[in-house]
Amino acid sequence: MFSEKFEKFIEIWLKDFAFAKTLDEKACVDASGNPIPWYTYPAIEYLSQFDFSGKKVFEFGCGNSSRWWANRVESVISVEDNPEWLEKWQKEFSEENIEIRLRDEGKEYYEAINEKSDELYDIIVVDGKKRAECAEVALKKLAKGGIVILDDSDRINTSKEYVMAVEHLKQGDFIQVDFYGFCPMTTYPKTTTLFLSRNVQLISKFEVQPISGIGNIWKLKKADRKHFFKK
Repeated sequence: MFSEKFEKFIEIWLKDFAFAKTLDEKACVDASGNPIPWYTYPAIEYLSQFDFSGKKVFEFGCGNSSRWWANRVESVISVEDNPEWLEKWQKEFSEENIEIRLRDEGKEYYEAINEKSDELYDIIVVDGKKRAECAEVALKKLAKGGIVILDDSDRINTSKEYVMAVEHLKQGDFIQVDFYGFCPMTTYPKTTTLFLSRNVQLISKFEVQPISGIGNIWKLKKADRKHFFKK
């Protein structure tokens, strides 16, 4: 029924991306079981190239992304409005550099980023409630050269909230980069957007950029690549 190349494509999704695992277990994890964000895979792979050590992250909405960032940065602060969701993740988190704040869904939620008045953040993730308000306050709390991540940004096509969120962020004169594609636990494509400060300095962890992505055949030995292409 299917060509060998198509079967290889399915194998990459099953083995390298562990896509079926994320659906069956309802967990954002990679093939080794490590936590990954609920962003699109292209966005995850892009961010994975860089050295974020020493950076401070503020997230609107906690989850496996909190753990993923905690393993890469100095500190992560996440604000959450759902007590049950918070209780679940408090049992999961073992990283000592994560702080979770439980706040009501209203003004307390998006104002949580202002609780340390003199603190600025290198990366601000808008991936929870009140995204328009969160995007607006993010502009005032972003450090020089920082990044704002707006997940599910394709909802701008159907949601006034996302229209307003993007309008707020456009006032920051960012470089907007949209990462389209599939993501863990979801059977349809979506978009994760990075708003990069124009003076951003992203330092690669590797000698070259871009690196070979998940399932990339250029990771294979030359002879194996030739065999693959001949098929």
